[in-house]
Amino acid sequence: MRAIFRDILITLILVIAVFLALQVTFQRFVVVEHCMEPGLQEGERILVNKVVYHLHEPERGDVIIFHPPFDPELVYVKRIIAIPGDTVEVRDGAVYVNGIELDEPYIQEPPTYTFPLTGIAGDEYFVLGDNRNNANDSHKGWAVPKENIIGKAWLIFWPPKKWKLVHTYPLGEQLASSTE
Repeated sequence: MRAIFRDILITLILVIAVFLALQVTFQRFVVVEHCMEPGLQEGERILVNKVVYHLHEPERGDVIIFHPPFDPELVYVKRIIAIPGDTVEVRDGAVYVNGIELDEPYIQEPPTYTFPLTGIAGDEYFVLGDNRNNANDSHKGWAVPKENIIGKAWLIFWPPKKWKLVHTYPLGEQLASSTE
């Protein structure tokens, strides 16, 4: 009888430990609005990795979940386009980072707006929605401070038929190969 009680207690402690570890490392997020189409659809649920940016810095091409600087109660999902120290510009239907035009096969349609050449501050990230013309993002004049980033979008888990990893595009590699 004592062995059964001990086994139940150990199992319960392990279940609680796993549950707490998952709560600390991952968070669920519901995609609202259409700003990340076609990659993320309204109503999809994604898992967010909250630990990854404690291990390395956010990178160009990552899809992140964050609190916008103008309202800490809101939660947004966007793609990092430029990192601290980069310059960014939007003109003629294209995005330029450090003077190099990005190849962006993931966007809904090319941007119909312009954004002047701007340097990104040392602790901020320039983010854009994949549905460029229908997104409240950095082209509106704000950037995301690193401390506002919750984590990296990792997995679409709902609806079940759309189960897949959230695709990160290697924009940093694209910029590196253009300068070689």
